Amino acid sequence: MFRFAGRGAAGRPCLSVSGPIFAPAVAATLLASVALVSGAMAPAAWAAGPDAKPAPTAAAATPAAPAGAASADAAATPAPAAAGDAAAADPVVARVGNEVIHRSAVTAAIDTLPDNLRAMPPQVLYPSILEQLVDGRALVIQAKKTGLDKDPEVQQAVHDAAERALESAILSKEVAPMVTEAKVKAEYDKTIAGKPGPEEVHARHILVPTEAEAKSIIEQLNKGADFATLAKKYSKDPGGAQGGDLGFFKKDEMVAPFADAAFALKPGTYTKTPVHTQFGWHVIQVLGVRHAPPPSFAEAAPKLRQEMIQKAVQEVIAKARKGLKIETFNPDGSPIKATDGASPPKAQ
Repeated sequence: MFRFAGRGAAGRPCLSVSGPIFAPAVAATLLASVALVSGAMAPAAWAAGPDAKPAPTAAAATPAAPAGAASADAAATPAPAAAGDAAAADPVVARVGNEVIHRSAVTAAIDTLPDNLRAMPPQVLYPSILEQLVDGRALVIQAKKTGLDKDPEVQQAVHDAAERALESAILSKEVAPMVTEAKVKAEYDKTIAGKPGPEEVHARHILVPTEAEAKSIIEQLNKGADFATLAKKYSKDPGGAQGGDLGFFKKDEMVAPFADAAFALKPGTYTKTPVHTQFGWHVIQVLGVRHAPPPSFAEAAPKLRQEMIQKAVQEVIAKARKGLKIETFNPDGSPIKATDGASPPKAQ
């Protein structure tokens, strides 16, 4: 079945596929691939049915009216009823007892599926989703017959679900206009484009198991030994065979003690004391320093968009809280005091 599974991008409510009703075979097929609402099948194709062939155009199917007949026909034929238009746009696709399921419910359910599930042929996807909606509606009818809708725990769960849906809806409504593609591009142009990227260093290292061995290597370097030659001879790192060369890397790409030592060196210098990490003891030499080129918009957009979404969500929450009297209490209901979270003074 489909259930609320938290917030998606921009706080959109998400549905996940789970539960005992969802037959394993159907679930496996759906999880294999799904694509419909985002382009595989247009709404008109849903109306015609998954196996329908394209209908002829109005021009091909209907002979041209004689000159002057259009106005007469218009006067003689009443306009279609609004209810008829609505029914044609969103027809009933299933009846379950006295209740109906409209096509919009099927498309809405499919629209909540993750992108990676949208690759199934419509003629397979449509009946699978419809069957799940029918099963769900049947269960709801049965639950009401047994009085479960009056159960306090069920009522609380329904209330909680409604509040989560409203929470997601307001976030979606408020955040989406704040994180459009144009605004992401504008933020990229303002903060990233044309500016130097993060600093990188080109370094090589020699890794040995003990501090004493590392100190011995430093002493040999002090006497003029060649770094690459020592790396090939002593280093336990697989890159030792290439003289310990690590190429260029950013600071956050290495463990902290190694990165701190490497980025503190000037080109052509090496560490005068061994550097210890969880891998062993290192002797590091820096060969060069540069700034990486800024990432392209395609490379930067996903992270930038996520940052903008998080910022927008916080702004929407702050706006919602503004003007409200908010009080919080301890788990026992007592008022929270300023000293409740304070640590006791250390003993003298």
